[in-house]
Parts: sequence; structure tokens; C-alpha cells
Amino acid sequence: MKRSLRSLFLIAFTLVASATDVNFVARAQAQPAGAKSGKSDDLRAVYATSLEVADGKRVAEASCVRCHGVDGISTTKGVPHIAGQRPAYLHLELRAYQTGVRGEKAMDGVVKYMSDDALVKVAAYYASLDPPQPIAASGAKPAPAKPDPAQAGKAAATGCAGCHGEGGISKTPGMPSLVSFDPKYLVAAMKAYKGGQRKHDMMKSVLGAVGDGDMDNIALYYALQKPARAQTPVTGNPAAGKAAAASCAGCHGNVGVSGNPVTPSLAGQEAQYLAAAMKAYKDGSRSDETMKGLVASLDDGKMKDLAAFYATQQPQAPNVRKPLTTAEWAQRCDRCHGINGNSTDPLAPALAGQRADYLEKVLHDYRTRARKSPQMAAMSDALAEVDIENLAAHYARQKARAVVFVIPQADKEK
Repeated sequence: MKRSLRSLFLIAFTLVASATDVNFVARAQAQPAGAKSGKSDDLRAVYATSLEVADGKRVAEASCVRCHGVDGISTTKGVPHIAGQRPAYLHLELRAYQTGVRGEKAMDGVVKYMSDDALVKVAAYYASLDPPQPIAASGAKPAPAKPDPAQAGKAAATGCAGCHGEGGISKTPGMPSLVSFDPKYLVAAMKAYKGGQRKHDMMKSVLGAVGDGDMDNIALYYALQKPARAQTPVTGNPAAGKAAAASCAGCHGNVGVSGNPVTPSLAGQEAQYLAAAMKAYKDGSRSDETMKGLVASLDDGKMKDLAAFYATQQPQAPNVRKPLTTAEWAQRCDRCHGINGNSTDPLAPALAGQRADYLEKVLHDYRTRARKSPQMAAMSDALAEVDIENLAAHYARQKARAVVFVIPQADKEK
């Protein structure tokens, strides 16, 4: 009976603890280093002998040490540590460079004329070395982890509460609530104030020093707050406003809950602010031809009625998910790359102790499809820039642990 590829190299693994360290020991089905047997050929580097590892050192000294060093610890930005990396993974990546799949000229040129036997041996050599120390242990000063976007948004929004209320729920007549807006709309509105397309001297001044990243975070923070109606008096006739709102439903929803991220929800919004916004569209101080046409026939009384109708509706939260924390993202990464980035799969790379700048580069390469992997493309597409930076820093701080693959005694006797 044929065993699956996974069972060939990971029949079982155990943890062996000592007072100072923990080493992973993975048991593997025997496979001679020189054998060729289909998929199992990918595992040749796992079973290299000590003589083959010594040959691999000679190959490394001739071809690899200029960038990766004889100890496999990189001192060059963007160049990965490869000491203690999983052997079968290293072999496969070297083959990918050789065939041009990875598309990096420096590496392609180095391995272009190497035999597969040489690739196996150099992979086995670097895999046999002690892995790099994490940043904290090496004495390098670690970059501080960046707060998640929602936390950063809360901090950046501190100065907004005086006008827009705690959590973005207005208690001041004439001041809009900021909850229930999709982030795309709120960011566009802030940029319009900052750029002068919306005329408001105070808002322009307040937003003058706010960068695009902070605007994104502020908008996300407010989108994640529990929505509630503005806590201000409502004048006008909501029933009369409901009839007038029929022409607004196509864009803003039947009860003021928009289904379009770039169109604002109006449900629960501060009534005086809504009436003032309609006047601004009518007199042209807010530029929007569609809105100008819709409010052209409204007098002040009808605007108050329309504002009263929307102000009394129940707002709803936009369809925005709370971003995962770095710890939550790392849990997902660890499913393939091992606990704290210490892979026990010889075909999956270890991440622990790796250079942070290299990990950032790799994730960007998967995102742009410069590196091909459906699984990693899907993962990297879901990461915000701050997630990439924090994940890279997280794994750079983890203690890398060597893995030793041993052949079970029963297989030796076959």
C-alpha cells in the first residue's frame, strides 16, 4: 500500500525538552539521497548523509557565502537567513531559481549550471546549521510593533470627540455623527475637507496634518463603533419627511441605510447637520450635481422634515470586519509554518528568527504575484500593510529551533 507524501516525511513528531532548549525531532520514511522516485525525490535533501553535507559545504563556500555566509546568517537587507531552514524546502527553492520560476537574476545565475545533486547537498548543508538567533537575543534593537489600525484610529480620533461625540455619536446640534459610515465614504469626505472641495475652514485646518494612513485608521475606528442615533433635538415632521425621502431611496436606501460604500448612510444622523448639508448642495457650496438637482425644489421646511425623518431612523453598522490582531494572524500562519514559525514539515519554510525585511519582501511578492502560490496569494491579499510589518517583526523575534529528521528503526531494517 502506498503511503501519502505527507506520511512519508511526517509519520510522527515529538518534542524533546531540556533545561535550556527545545528541539523538534521529526520521524521520516527512509529515502536514499540519490534515489529518484517521483514525488519522494523532493525529499532527497532530508536524508543526506554526513559526507553529502560536507560536500554541500564545499559547494556553499564556492557559490553561496558571498550573500548568505558560510554560517547561513545573512547580514544583507533583503537576503534571507538560510541556516537551519528546512532541507526539502531549500532544495525546491533552489530548483525554482534554476528554472527561472522565482525570477531573481542574482540567484538564477548562481544556480543555473549546478547539478541537482549539488543543489541537494548545499540544501542539506545549510539545513544542518544552527538557526539564527531572534532579534532580541542577537542584540539588535527590535522595531516596536505598530498598533492595529482600529487602535491607531482611536488614538488619532481623540481630537474629534469634542465636536462629534465619544464614539462618533454627536451630542452637538449641527455636528454630524461619524458612526455608520463606510470607511470609503468617510475617507473621501475627510480628503474633500482637507483639499478644500468641501468648504469648512476648521475641518480643513484640523485635517491639514492628518496623513492618508491616519484617515484610513480613523474611518475604520468609527465604522467599528456601535451605531446609535445622534443625541440632539429633532425639529421638523418625520412623517412629512418620509414622503419627501422617496426620491432619495435609490442612493441612500429606503430608511437611510446605504448599500453603496461610497454613498453615506443617513439613518440616525444629526438632523440640523443634514438640513445644513442639503442647503449647501442647493447653494453650491458643496459641489455635487446629482444632489444639487435633487434638493433644488426643497424649501427650508421640507429640508427640516426630510432631516427629521432620517434622524429618527435606526442606523446600522457598515459591513466592515474588525481587523485581526498580529497574534490572530500568526495563529493562521502557524498552521502551515509551525508553532511560532518553527515548521516541522521539511517542505514548508520555517519563519522563526528570519530577517523581518526579507519576510516583508516575500509577502509583498506573493501579493503582486512575483512569487506564485495560490495559498500565499490568498493570505497576503487579506493583509494590510501594518499586518505585514507586524507579522514580519513577530517572526523575527521568535526563537528558531532546529529540526532533525530521523529514519525509524523499522524502516532501516526493511
